[in-house]
Amino acid sequence: MTGVMEDFVKKTGAQILMESLIKEGVDTIFGYPGGAVLNIYDELLNYPIRHVLVRHEQGAAYMAYGYARSTGKVGVYCVVPGPGVLNTTAALATAYGANTPVL
Repeated sequence: MTGVMEDFVKKTGAQILMESLIKEGVDTIFGYPGGAVLNIYDELLNYPIRHVLVRHEQGAAYMAYGYARSTGKVGVYCVVPGPGVLNTTAALATAYGANTPVL
């Protein structure tokens, strides 16, 4: 492997995620840290993305939805897989129904 592939292989999944978000113009993430996403939160310190700590996963998703509606940018939230994602389904369905970009 040469060139770009070598650089790609040297990066972690969290680094690739952060760089992808930066390239898409993401400047704010709403989230609730825990377990499986702690490596993402560790990497977040190295990038110019603001994190808004929430008290519940559903709040993170609704905040991302409101952010997307008010700014025209994509709203991004980060929660743990499993029950964390399950708690965001109502907000995600609301965003989908309103044709609002939420990740």
